[in-house]
Amino acid sequence: MPDLTVTGAAKSGPAALRMAGVTHADFDVVEIYDSFTITVLLTLESLGFCKPGEAGDFARAVRTRPGGEFPMNTNGGGLSYTHPGMYGIFLLIEATRQLRGDFTGERQVKDAELALVHGTGGVLSSTSTVVLGRG
Repeated sequence: MPDLTVTGAAKSGPAALRMAGVTHADFDVVEIYDSFTITVLLTLESLGFCKPGEAGDFARAVRTRPGGEFPMNTNGGGLSYTHPGMYGIFLLIEATRQLRGDFTGERQVKDAELALVHGTGGVLSSTSTVVLGRG
């Protein structure tokens, strides 16, 4: 990781979007690994959802809350839901359940059809981005 402010999401994110033929605006729900608060901020910037240095304001605007305009970590994320040490599978499970419409109330993203899931490992040095769709 040559730059501590840019994660591997800067490479895996654009590649995943390109392979899936989608843009940032197409996603209904986003699940991002949150081993630490800064992990989410760095990932949002590296994935291109906001510019470098803007992730704090992006999140502070409460866009990511239940019912917000940018549904993210809809199960509460690893920092508030659970973090057993190998959290990545929970991101995939949550995104899949959102796309299937498994939930009721605020947790369910209405008519979710496209999800981005991003995991980070190592010392923020290993990443993977997946695009999941319903259809």
